[in-house]
Amino acid sequence: MTPEARLVNRDKEMVPTLLLRAMGVLVSCALFITGYAALTDRPLEAMPALDGEAGVVRERTIFINADGMTGAARVLDANGVVIADLDPSQGGFVAGVHRALAFERDRRGVGMEAPIRLVLYETGQLSLRDDATGWRAELIGFGAENADTFAKLLN
Repeated sequence: MTPEARLVNRDKEMVPTLLLRAMGVLVSCALFITGYAALTDRPLEAMPALDGEAGVVRERTIFINADGMTGAARVLDANGVVIADLDPSQGGFVAGVHRALAFERDRRGVGMEAPIRLVLYETGQLSLRDDATGWRAELIGFGAENADTFAKLLN
């Protein structure tokens, strides 16, 4: 096979130029939209309702203590009574939430002494709220099984 024939065959296997240009336009549009939203301080429209916009059905103040990276976690109520003592096979998600909360509090210079609120809204939305930092987590975003782990802590 001649070198020219190899180049012709190779060119047939490459990604079409039109497709590459279309992908470039798509990336450019995404960057433009994101940049525009950031520069104009557009509100976050895809966020769930904030506190006060939906009625609270049930709320509980809790403390989460996790054992490093093992996945074991202990959840306490406002009085320091143990609500749940989860071993590594049960507490992985709770320990992960603790790590995220610790990161956020460390980033803002807040200690881990303050409790967080576990809130169930009329809409069925289950959320964690940290009044010390403004951090919040909408638990259904992590799957029904993980949200159920926290829903059991409300009882």
